[in-house]
Amino acid sequence: MAAKDYYSILGVSRDASEKELKQAFRRLARKHHPDVNPGDKSAEAKFKEINEAYEVLSDKEKRKKYDQFGDQWQYADQFAAAGGRQTPFQGFDFSDFAKGGTTFHFGESDFGSLFDELLHRSRAQPRRGRDIEHPLEVTLEEAYHGTSRILSLEVKEPCNTCHGSGRIQKIPCSVCHGSGTVPRVKRLEVKIPPGVKTRSRVRIAGKGETGYGGTNGDLYLIISVKPHRLFERRGDDLYVSAAVPLVKAVLGGEVLIPTPKGKLALKIPPETQNGKTFRLAGQGMPHLGKSSRGSLIAKVSVVLPTNLSPKEKELFEKLNQLRAS
Repeated sequence: MAAKDYYSILGVSRDASEKELKQAFRRLARKHHPDVNPGDKSAEAKFKEINEAYEVLSDKEKRKKYDQFGDQWQYADQFAAAGGRQTPFQGFDFSDFAKGGTTFHFGESDFGSLFDELLHRSRAQPRRGRDIEHPLEVTLEEAYHGTSRILSLEVKEPCNTCHGSGRIQKIPCSVCHGSGTVPRVKRLEVKIPPGVKTRSRVRIAGKGETGYGGTNGDLYLIISVKPHRLFERRGDDLYVSAAVPLVKAVLGGEVLIPTPKGKLALKIPPETQNGKTFRLAGQGMPHLGKSSRGSLIAKVSVVLPTNLSPKEKELFEKLNQLRAS
């Protein structure tokens, strides 16, 4: 449990300038970034350590406290509020103590405060992390096939300084200001199942806020599906307009109609009226969590011919005469 040396972590001297700190941080961050080292837990841990070191040393006030108190710098305000007493850990290396190389004496009040704090933490009740909701918009095609997203979420996690208690030796924690939590940005990939609709709640287990001694909360994605230029969705059924030329509406034939997975041939019986609907079972949206699907309802829209030739006009005139007799 040796004290962390932030200067050694960044590979700089104790009198390093802000520019030298930034250059060292950028160089190491690029080398150990999780995106550059996918699946490498040691690189991920190193990246967090580098961030922690730079976060402290790049802040003038935090660096000043660190130079005075070492990795117990977070307690500086509490010591000042308690009357300027030194931290009982100042200048103390636990690794030396383990080797028998250091003799250290706690004052009675310091030991009592430390004991009270540890006892309080041991009695703290485990808390489950809070569930969080996040809105997510998808296209109709994505809702039909299913999709995935990379999200960056800001969540609250237990403060590492006070271990979620909000206090250190009965004094509000200066890091979380007594709340017991600190904001963190969490990046994760989520999968959207086929069949989601507007107002669907997709549960991502354990990806909510971190619990304190308990399980993590859940993440709920609140789905909204964008309107589509061709399809109207009603439940898990899709409605689409089927353009049918006049001749095929009268004599019968086949036309191609759109579906979310491509064109489909629709057989048109003779003398099909404008506005007639055809139900194609299993060609609609997937039922969420099931293998079955809704229907595709195609509504006939008869397309009248334009730019008729003299011969075509003559044939329509003859048809008119036949229908009138």
